[in-house]
Amino acid sequence: MNLPTLIALLAAVLVLARWGMELWLGWLNERHVRSHAGEVPAAFKDMIDDATYAKSVHYTLDRIRLGRVTDSYDTVILLAAVFSGVLPWAFDLFVRWRGDSAWSLAAFLLLAGAALSLTGVPFAWYEQFKLEERHGFNTMTLRLWLTDRLKAVVLAVALGYPLLVLVLYLVRRTGPTWWLWAWGILLAFQLLMLVLAPVLILPLFNKFTPLPPGPLRDRLLALAARTRFRAQSIQVMDGSKRSRHSNAFFTGFGRFRKIVLFDTLLQQLTEPELEAVLAHEIGHYRLKHIPKMLLASASALFAALGVLAWLAQQEWFYHAFGFLPGTIEPAILLFGLLSGAVTFWFSPLAHLWSRRFEYQADAFAASAVNGPPALISALRKLNEKNLSNLTPHPLYSGFYYSHPTLIEREQALA
Repeated sequence: MNLPTLIALLAAVLVLARWGMELWLGWLNERHVRSHAGEVPAAFKDMIDDATYAKSVHYTLDRIRLGRVTDSYDTVILLAAVFSGVLPWAFDLFVRWRGDSAWSLAAFLLLAGAALSLTGVPFAWYEQFKLEERHGFNTMTLRLWLTDRLKAVVLAVALGYPLLVLVLYLVRRTGPTWWLWAWGILLAFQLLMLVLAPVLILPLFNKFTPLPPGPLRDRLLALAARTRFRAQSIQVMDGSKRSRHSNAFFTGFGRFRKIVLFDTLLQQLTEPELEAVLAHEIGHYRLKHIPKMLLASASALFAALGVLAWLAQQEWFYHAFGFLPGTIEPAILLFGLLSGAVTFWFSPLAHLWSRRFEYQADAFAASAVNGPPALISALRKLNEKNLSNLTPHPLYSGFYYSHPTLIEREQALA
């Protein structure tokens, strides 16, 4: 067996291993949820009634079943794309048609990504208009759903295409060190988007209005002052036009920083609970979680580009998937398609780190609002309103949950 064949076999094994693990984790979680489905577990009897708990179980099981189908479908599509020969054929056809300039090949990469993402549109539609509708969460119209996707495509072309052209230009002009230059450019772009997205991009999808003057606004501004969190404003986002799920976050840097509350959150929580939720978000800022996560993201990007640069120099990598060496674009495409089969196995470590931040932000919030009762009450209501899975299997939550479960957060706050 020659090296390219061995590499192709290894790639197929990694893709299938991830798929098998996803199916097994889903089965574990389903069995664990069903084992607690008879009645409300003792730990949750004070927060949720039998009918709502039964709804949360049905919602969780429906999502598990849908995930099983989509994971299997995505795996088939990925294997077909990578091993059928369609990508080398399409690449050669495109180069003969449009040439091999950076502008042309950047367009090929975008078109290839768009073609592969289109295969998942029916499942996205089903999730929104069937599954979420069935469980009372969907408030989105088909027109809005289509408009959102059109806007996303326009943004991908307007922002992603020039950026990709620039990266390919660097490959041609800077030689073996291209990936260091690309890392700097991509990192600068990410930081720029953190500033511009709240001002230019988010308003394309949602309406933001200032929180009206009143006791709640005074309470939240007093919390911000007390915790030394300076924000430009407190905004309410019309999340209810898409879903009845709720959330809160802050976005932007410096004078562009905004506190954002979903309108659904205002409907679901009391003022002390909203204060506790906001205190948790402020905790992430005060404890410097954001720069730490940016540093981790920059490090991961650095490593990924380094690996990509090395693979792009290996002829066996191209031959393994039917491409001819000589241009970096096939390596970029293959790396984008196959890297998830490797990074999936590191997700528990990333989530372990993320959960540590959540515990710290919870502790900060509890100290900022004179104890944990308001935060615990808010977390219970949010889990109830969102029909969250209250009894996930520990291994499943380790792979998929960036936040601790409700019972874990309560125990840490006790």
